[in-house]
Amino acid sequence: MMITDVSSLLLFMVSCVLCNNYIFSRFLGCCPFLGVSSKVETAAGMGMAVMFVMALASLFTWLVYHFILVPLELTYLNTIAFILVIASLVQFVEMFMKKSMKALYSALGIYLPLITTNCAVLGAAILNINEGYGLLQSVLNGVFSAAGFLLAIVLMAGVRERLESSNIPESLKGFPISLITAGLLSVAFMGFSGLV
Repeated sequence: MMITDVSSLLLFMVSCVLCNNYIFSRFLGCCPFLGVSSKVETAAGMGMAVMFVMALASLFTWLVYHFILVPLELTYLNTIAFILVIASLVQFVEMFMKKSMKALYSALGIYLPLITTNCAVLGAAILNINEGYGLLQSVLNGVFSAAGFLLAIVLMAGVRERLESSNIPESLKGFPISLITAGLLSVAFMGFSGLV
């Protein structure tokens, strides 16, 4: 899909956020989705960190691929190169959060460095190349896909906070009800599949 005007931009955004949501449609990034979605504040912080990393990773991986790997005929190394770019960006985000947002840094715990291996971030970088997106479209795909990730993780956190005060059978408390909730949210997002 080429972005030529505002309507095609909005269609691309809806496609990335709702129709092809990385959590509910592509099933990428499930580890932080299930691990950090117990509180809305923590989920929003993780979603914003992923958004920042995914947007910058989309930009830098596109540049690395087209200006380094393609001219040197090393395109087969794209996964390794992309992981190095993503790991560098995550280190930058981690240092920034440790200095300026200590409470959020502590709340995210081990899941913050795990953005490095978050398959949603790597998936966005590889999808940008496989789909033949240009630079602008790659960055927009990264931003909008990360916005979909943010929406998914915040929705899940909101539901999980409500479930804490609900009367749930003992055998379903904790992780089982989280998986059931994630499945139901995924089914709800399947309703957007024919939209774009």
